[in-house]
Amino acid sequence: MNRPLFVTLDGPKGVGKTTLLEAITQGLRAEKRKVVRLCERKSDPFRSETMLLVNRLVRQPSAELEREICERFARSRAWISQQVLTRQPADSIILMDRWYPSDAAFRRIIPFAEILRLNREHNVRVPDLHVGVVTATEVSWARAAARSRGLGSTVIHRLEEHAASTRAFEQEIARNGWLLCRNEGSLNEAMLQIIKAINALR
Repeated sequence: MNRPLFVTLDGPKGVGKTTLLEAITQGLRAEKRKVVRLCERKSDPFRSETMLLVNRLVRQPSAELEREICERFARSRAWISQQVLTRQPADSIILMDRWYPSDAAFRRIIPFAEILRLNREHNVRVPDLHVGVVTATEVSWARAAARSRGLGSTVIHRLEEHAASTRAFEQEIARNGWLLCRNEGSLNEAMLQIIKAINALR
């Protein structure tokens, strides 16, 4: 492969994604692999403007506004695809914290099939491996409650909303054939599952 391997981890809040990303990074580096860790939120130069719209959507839900948000996120991912991903070493593995699969968990009005189409039309890079990280709702809710920042979500505030987010995301995992990672057991087990899938691509 003459370009970096692109792997994304997505999922609802509180599923342990950040901890899992760190474990995967350490595991791959122990195998002498070159790993680049990126975060969609931190790589997006238009994030602050888009989040103003997300905050407005919470107060005034509408299909028109959510579609605009999805469009803006797609344009941002296209920018990251062209300006950030292309500059990484060709022999590296890019681990991205969130990408367009996360819209399946957080968008409520626009069907994910339409969001997927938007991202393809904007030439957003398709990951070599989509990893959908999930837990039982009660597990991720309890994990989030134990963090100092709590759930840390702009759009989800109640357990019922979090449960709906998890269900929607799991449905899209099955529908789109993403790799399902149930991060409810040992961290090492989840890490090894994903590293095995990454190594199978090289």
